[in-house]
Amino acid sequence: MLSERRLQVLRAIVQDYVGTEEPVGSKALTERHNLGVSPATVRNDMAALEDEGFIAQPHTSAGRIPTDKGYRLFVDKLAGVKPMTPPERRAIQNFLDGAVDLDDVVARTVRLLAQLTRQVAVVQYPSLTRSTVRHVELLSLAPARVMLVLITDTGRVEQRMVDCPAPFGEASLADLRARLNSRVAGRRFTDVPRLVEDLTEAFDVEDRGTVSTVLSTLLETLVEENEERLMIGGTANLTRFAHDFPLTIRPVLEALEEQVVLLKLLGEAGDSGMTVRIGHENAYEGLNSTSVVSVGYGSGGEAVAKLGVVGPTRMDYPGTMGAVRAVARYVGQILAES
Repeated sequence: MLSERRLQVLRAIVQDYVGTEEPVGSKALTERHNLGVSPATVRNDMAALEDEGFIAQPHTSAGRIPTDKGYRLFVDKLAGVKPMTPPERRAIQNFLDGAVDLDDVVARTVRLLAQLTRQVAVVQYPSLTRSTVRHVELLSLAPARVMLVLITDTGRVEQRMVDCPAPFGEASLADLRARLNSRVAGRRFTDVPRLVEDLTEAFDVEDRGTVSTVLSTLLETLVEENEERLMIGGTANLTRFAHDFPLTIRPVLEALEEQVVLLKLLGEAGDSGMTVRIGHENAYEGLNSTSVVSVGYGSGGEAVAKLGVVGPTRMDYPGTMGAVRAVARYVGQILAES
């Protein structure tokens, strides 16, 4: 266990290095921070921190910089989440309140996160598997063609065209719409197959083929494999930190193009807590020089998706964590009110 004084020294090194982009020396530390000890004592503390792998010396004559291990301890023990100021909170609310639909909410959230943190923002669309049905609409487009519209509690809208095996009248369509919504509205997607399994039998024999086709389309919509979608923005922000990437920024950019990699980075959507993955904690090699800060968002107590940012390990962790958490909270409120 590190002493409280050495933890203070580590905190000061992280803060100075993030702020100045320059390796930090003992003289600068004692001048900038009220550590209450001599430069010689600070030098001894820095030597101990270096021996334990929390800081490193990039060049022989240079000061020290934090390692992944040092940032990890800073985040776990030392970094509080920096609260947003009232003007910042109002700006977030005003910007997101203007959204007209879910796509607009996600697009605005990506832009806002990238601007607030000056990092790459990643926002996952609410997952259908963790959503509930708000309403199912059935619209007749032709005697044997129906549009199925599925609306979720998060504002997500899925549309499917259904080619029916036989003409289906407006009265029968209205009956199916009413029966379907009475069973599935307000219910979790995972419950829907069980709730509609005997619905076909409630209709006349000549309509059962069409009812079965509509229900099959609905169930396919609920379990479609390509449902996990996300939006990314602010990639150009990385160019401001080119010197933070040891060799080249290219592996980072290539990783950001892989949706599967990003979804794994964000983590399981059901976990609403704040997650910070630093440097080599990211399993994907191309992102070993980055940190990922993510948190779940949702319209109730449970998260339906994740959002977060990707940036260099030399990151303002308290400020980034505060911004990510605040934006997630507002997005959740918007979804609850939509």
